[in-house]
Amino acid sequence: MPSERKKDRFNNRLGFLPNQSGVYIYKDENRKIIYIGKAVNLKSRISSYFTPSARQTPKTAELVSKIDDFEFIVTEGEQEAFLLENSLIKKNKPRYNARLKDDKSYPYIKVDVNEEYPRVYVSRKRTFDGSRYFGPYASPGSIRDTLDMLNKLFPFRSCTKKITGTDSRPCLEFHIKRCIAPCTGNATKHEYNEVINQVISFLEGKTTEVTVQLTRAMKVASKAMEFEKAALYRDQLQSIEKLYSTQKVVGIGKENIDVLGLALDGDNALFEILFIRDGIMTGHDNYLMEGATDETEENLIPKFMQQFYTNSSSIPNTILSPLKTDDEKFFINWISEEHKRRIAILSPKRGEKRKLILMASENAKESLYQLNAKTLSNRTLMEQALSELQEELSLPNFPRRIECFDISHIQGSHIVASMSVFENGQPRRSDYRRFKIKTIKGNDDYASMKEVITRRLKRLKKGSNEKQVSFTAIPDLILIDGGKGQLASVLEVILFMGLSQIPVAAIAKRREEIFLPYISESILLRKNSQALFVLQRCRDEAHRFAINYHRNIRSRSMIMSPLDSIPGIGPKKKEILLQSFGSLIEIRKASVKKISDIPG
Repeated sequence: MPSERKKDRFNNRLGFLPNQSGVYIYKDENRKIIYIGKAVNLKSRISSYFTPSARQTPKTAELVSKIDDFEFIVTEGEQEAFLLENSLIKKNKPRYNARLKDDKSYPYIKVDVNEEYPRVYVSRKRTFDGSRYFGPYASPGSIRDTLDMLNKLFPFRSCTKKITGTDSRPCLEFHIKRCIAPCTGNATKHEYNEVINQVISFLEGKTTEVTVQLTRAMKVASKAMEFEKAALYRDQLQSIEKLYSTQKVVGIGKENIDVLGLALDGDNALFEILFIRDGIMTGHDNYLMEGATDETEENLIPKFMQQFYTNSSSIPNTILSPLKTDDEKFFINWISEEHKRRIAILSPKRGEKRKLILMASENAKESLYQLNAKTLSNRTLMEQALSELQEELSLPNFPRRIECFDISHIQGSHIVASMSVFENGQPRRSDYRRFKIKTIKGNDDYASMKEVITRRLKRLKKGSNEKQVSFTAIPDLILIDGGKGQLASVLEVILFMGLSQIPVAAIAKRREEIFLPYISESILLRKNSQALFVLQRCRDEAHRFAINYHRNIRSRSMIMSPLDSIPGIGPKKKEILLQSFGSLIEIRKASVKKISDIPG
């Protein structure tokens, strides 16, 4: 039902809505909550959904078509609306809201301080049982890595046995210095609990405090001539120092910082967090938000912060965010009230902290890319994606083999090209090829692309005479990294060579527009389209392959000697000349006779 008809239906109710802040709740015909939002002015905000607008996104239009009823809750101010919105989203998980995926299943590190000899282990549930919880961690791998690191630094027990202190011998964990064996009476309850307190302090980011305690304990043990204990404390200190030296973040003091990176793709938003405690990079993890279609970074960042830090046991002093948002002030106030502490949210534009944000964002992009790739590795889904691609681009054949071409250079120097190949939606790296541009000088991408496609199709026309099998395969689609200009130059080659039966398309990165021959308007696939992701993967692989080749060519050219350009002088002769004269300067000074007298 169009928005104007909805407005007619809700007209009486819209007129009586309060001009106050609050939270609104939309329901479908089955009375199911489908969206929850907050507003400074409920009347203006709710009415805006039912007013036709060219700026209304496809997601919003779809949402409005599903609204059958709405409710609202008036709040004292924006802060209360912000908190209530997030609380209701977490509880109801509405379809059209951006929300953390499966946040209930994220594991924690649990330090069970209720036990006489506390254990440190993974827990799927966080209960109010007096134990200490640290996390949440998004992946089993990241929590295992953290536990392993902790056990290397602090010798706590990993067993579940009842500790009596009367066992006759310790297990292997004691001999590899991963437990101080309270089971045999080797360590007292007090000594074991000191280890557990160090684990807790370390997880809280108090590395300096831990090293001070260990140094003090080492000196006490040494003075008491308990040299084995002193050696254990020394080894712990060395391990922490090694960790600090290898994972210390450049340009960051002994600060506790969470660094946020964000990547968006269709319905998903992925946040990467780098955890820095006491200046050490203690780990990283990523968290997926669903329902992010048409959401902006400015909307998503505060939503993520609120949802993530509601469950987080470790609140840093500073959060580095990709950008400033209007709602972050509500989040800061919430932290202040909930955790009785102040935090700072910074969005630096330059310097080491900006580099950390960029690093987190790059990791987020790569993680989201891998997630999408994993999804597409499912054969059925891939077949559906390729069928969608065939339909969207009106391809005559199922696009089983796609070849993508990209050009790489810096201001026209060392121009190279690459060909990535995807078969059945998966990269076929054995068929990847790279090209050095031979006939073009200067910055001319169109001419360079013409040369590459010409060379590729000439090899195809050789047929059985072609030695490289990858060049004998007929592509179901040639994809060009570029826009209309590149497409036109490639089409010219295809027509000239009489191969018009091979479909060609171009994909431009700025808006992910797809251009087809003889069609003036570009095609814009849905952001969450799996067909679009197939094209993006082909393009990104070609780009990566071209960039790597270009770097190699450039590196080789930088270490080339002027001797390499002289006919008749090979690597062996060059080495002899340099050994004999010592440098290029001395070779230039030498006479022709002196050079010719050098053997070899």
